[in-house]
Parts: sequence; structure tokens; C-alpha cells
Amino acid sequence: MVFADDDQEIAEGLPLQEATIARLQAAMGDGRLTAGTLVERYLDRIERLDRRGPALRSVIEVNPDAGAIAEQLDRERRERGPRGPLHGIPVLLKDNVDTHDRMQTTAGSLALAGQPAPADATVAARLRAAGAVLLGKANLSEWANFRSRHSSSGWSGRGGQCRNPYVLDRSPCGSSSGSAAAVSANLCAVAIGTETDGSIVCPSSACGVVGIKPTVGLTSRAGVVPISHSQDTVGPHARTVADAAAVLGALTGVDPRDPATAAGAGRPPADYLASLVADGLRGARIGVARSSGFGASPRVDAIMDEALRALSEAGATLVDPADIPTRDQLGGENENTVLLHEFKHDLDAYLASRAGVPVRSLADAIRFNVEHAAEELAWFGQERFEQAQGTAGLTDPAYLEALAAGHRLSREEGIDAVLDRHGLDALVAPTGGPAWTIDLVGGDHFSTGSSTASAQAGYPIVTVPAGFTAGLPVNISFIGRAWSEPTLIRLAFAFERCTQVRRRPGFVPTLELP
Repeated sequence: MVFADDDQEIAEGLPLQEATIARLQAAMGDGRLTAGTLVERYLDRIERLDRRGPALRSVIEVNPDAGAIAEQLDRERRERGPRGPLHGIPVLLKDNVDTHDRMQTTAGSLALAGQPAPADATVAARLRAAGAVLLGKANLSEWANFRSRHSSSGWSGRGGQCRNPYVLDRSPCGSSSGSAAAVSANLCAVAIGTETDGSIVCPSSACGVVGIKPTVGLTSRAGVVPISHSQDTVGPHARTVADAAAVLGALTGVDPRDPATAAGAGRPPADYLASLVADGLRGARIGVARSSGFGASPRVDAIMDEALRALSEAGATLVDPADIPTRDQLGGENENTVLLHEFKHDLDAYLASRAGVPVRSLADAIRFNVEHAAEELAWFGQERFEQAQGTAGLTDPAYLEALAAGHRLSREEGIDAVLDRHGLDALVAPTGGPAWTIDLVGGDHFSTGSSTASAQAGYPIVTVPAGFTAGLPVNISFIGRAWSEPTLIRLAFAFERCTQVRRRPGFVPTLELP
């Protein structure tokens, strides 16, 4: 049965579906809407679509204090005015972002259920300071999809299998599955995801939303369940580039709890909203990274052809091809070696900060999963956990060599090299292929992608809806050098403005076979 969505207004002339931050702020500013009402409507929609109806399972937990927080922010607005663009805006956090409240932070695993985290993650604290309402926690691929190579994106022991809101038996991709699916389904205004390699951009593409994967060090990872301190980053999912830019602005800054953010010291805070320039593609030089995701799917290539035509017609000069010269040397064993070593080191450090939960180390987590195999290991194993547990630490020459090689090949000999050679502002490539059918038995079926060079480099990506095939969305990625978020946002906003591809999902149960 196809679920019939509605267009109920939350204020005069303002439907909840596809409501942007700017329109929500305008309605709250002139008294047509309150944050309290907005939270109530999103919570009602979560109950109807996520718990019942299509049963998306994108939200793992709602904040029992969200209504009270919204009411306090409404009083503050009346008495002193709004703090900024996020005042009263409901935000979902991926369930690997610590919150010191009545919500859990579990990375989707029963092994971390128990007492809440002892402190807010820095990004959660910054959202609160900006006036956002932390609406709840989003489901995810358990442990950010680093437990097994045979996992199903969007499945967690605590949350079950998250579904794609366009076609319900299709994957939402991962690991920030619930964050992207919930935004796409209009269960929140915006959401927070995390990425190590593809975990913001792939679910953004599969679920037809905007995602920003920031430069490593632009946003703090303190209080976020980790995989890799050299690749992890925190960024927004939104339905528009403008909304994503507004959220990113609230997340950034130097944090003593995360040494990687020291690289941003002395850099003036970026006003990402200033990058929302209507003709931002005019005069831009954009390289087409043909070896990064093209050629794997005729359907995706056709969508990309239309996207490239739109870029050109909007005034961009395309350099085609402009391939990353080291593309075939990236990923693979070098990346795997780095991630395995850093995962053990970083996770053990994080777990040592948690109390009142069943595990305090990676070894404990492995043991917990064995002891709770019916709940945790029913569909796939934990071979990555076991491999990471066997690593020799961050002084291991194999790790140091892999880290240095990955940085060199992805940065100065990779992304920087092609941008410099052709005088480019950015590269473009397909973010990924259309969503595959969920397969808990066989695991994920990725067809194509372009995130690995940026992942190993620690460089940014902005991904934007580019088209549809068989009712499934496909995004285009704008890829740049370190700290180039203002440029990428400018290009992505102008592309979004001239194409207007995003459309609401229909919660179709399955694709009809001919």
C-alpha cells in the first residue's frame, strides 16, 4: 500500500513539508508559528511515518525534553529576540553524537545503551548555543558501518533497518542513514551526520538531500563515537544548500578537545550564508573527474550529462576530463590499514570516557557482541572489529607508512595536483549510484562513488540532488581542496538554483516490475 502524505499547513501559507529554515524563521518572527508548535508537528510526523505508516525507522529516539526546550526558546525570542538563524529549529543528531541529557548515545549498538554521555559533544553544545532544538537521535549503520564488510547500511541493533523514503525496500546508504532519510521525509528541519569515507555524501545521494562533508578539523569530533581521527568529520544534511550552510556555520570553530581543529586557528570564521550567490557558477572553472564514478552506470552517466550541461549553461567553464592522477592508488589497503589502527586507538579512548554502559574498550565490545549474538550478529559479523583489535598501535611502521602515503597520494599528488594543473575551483563527479535493494543476507551493493580521495585527504565535499532514475535520486558532488567550503557552497547553491531537482519522496513500497 502506498502511503498518502499530506500538505497540512503549520502556519498560514506554510506547509511543514519542504519548509526551509528561512521560511520557518519568518513565520516564527511574525508570530504565525512557535518553536513549540513546530516541534509538536515534527514529533507527530515521526510517529506517523517513522514508527507507523511507512515505518522508516530513521529516528532511533526522540528527546523527551524537546517540547520544553522549544517553549523556553519561544520565551527568549519574545523577550530578547532570536539568537540567529537556528533559533527554535529542530535538529536530529546521528546517534554517535554525545548529548548530556535524557537521550542515549549508542552508535546504534546495544553495547552502549545505559547511562547517557557525561557531556555534550562540542557540535551538540554549539547547536544548543545557536538556539537549535535537539529533537532526537537518528538511526545509523551500527558503529558507523565499521563492524563488518558485509553489513547492510542503515541497520543497527538498537534501531533496526532504516528504509529509503523514496522506495521503502531500497537502501538509505550509510552510515548517516537515518539523518539523511529523516531530512528527506520531512521529519526534521535539518540533521547532523558524520563521515569517514562516504557516510554523509552517500546517504545524501540515496535519499535525495544536500550533504556537506567538511574539511577534517573544521568541525570538532570531541564527543563523537569515532572511527578515525585522520578522516572523521561532522556535517549537516538538509533539503537545500542554504539550510546546510546555515547549520555548518553554527558547527565550526577551534575546540581544545579536538586537536585537529587547531588547523583553523587564525582563520576568520566563514559566513557560509554569504556564499549563497545566485550566479555563483559564472566564471567558475570546474573539472570533470571522469575516473571518479563515471562509467559504472548508463543511468547515472545520463543524469551527470544533464548536470554538466546545466553547469555550462550557468556560466561555468568545464575542463573535461580532469582526473585525479592518483585515483587508482587510493583506498584499498592503505586506507584500511589507517582505519583499523586508528579505530582501536580512538574507540578505546572514547569508551574510557563513558560510564554506566556495558563496554569500556573495543575488546569489551567484541565480547559483548558474541554474548548477545542473537541481537547483534544475526545478519553480519564483526571481522573489522577483530582485525582492529589485532593492530599494534599508532607507532606501528605499517600504519605510519600507510597514513603518509594516503595523504601524499590524495593531497599534493591527487586533488591539489589536478586543481592546480588546470586552475580549477572544484571537481565534480557522481556522488553514487541509485539506491540498491536492502539485502540483510548479502549486505550492501555499492555501484559507484567518488568520496575516497577526499576522505583520505581530509578535504570537503558538497553533494546536491542532480536527477532521478526509476524514481530514485542521484546526486552530484562538488569536491575541493582543504578549507574550500565557501567556494563549494557557492557552486552547489548556484547549481541547485538553476536545476531545482529535489522533490519529496513518495514512500513507494517497491519498484513495480514490468
